[in-house]
Amino acid sequence: MIKKAIMGLMFLTLVGCQAMTGQTMGENIDDASLTASVKTSLVGDKAANLTRIEVDTTNGVVSLNGVVDSAQQKSRAEELTRRVNGVKGVKNNLQISSR
Repeated sequence: MIKKAIMGLMFLTLVGCQAMTGQTMGENIDDASLTASVKTSLVGDKAANLTRIEVDTTNGVVSLNGVVDSAQQKSRAEELTRRVNGVKGVKNNLQISSR
């Protein structure tokens, strides 16, 4: 009886997860993993300060959002993102600061 209840809860969790995002749990995990990998790549780049970039991933397509100081930083962020294994595409929505 307890086993059936646990299985039922797991099923509802999986269905709920898919209903909220339109993705399966596996797709959500893959996207979260890609997001983490991209963030690690951006933070690890010593040539540019890319720590303020927001990263969001849907179905393997990574969106970069936020403000950077130069066109070079915008290009560098996209380049680093494209290098991450599993990234299917990049939406570079980064804005260049008008200081």
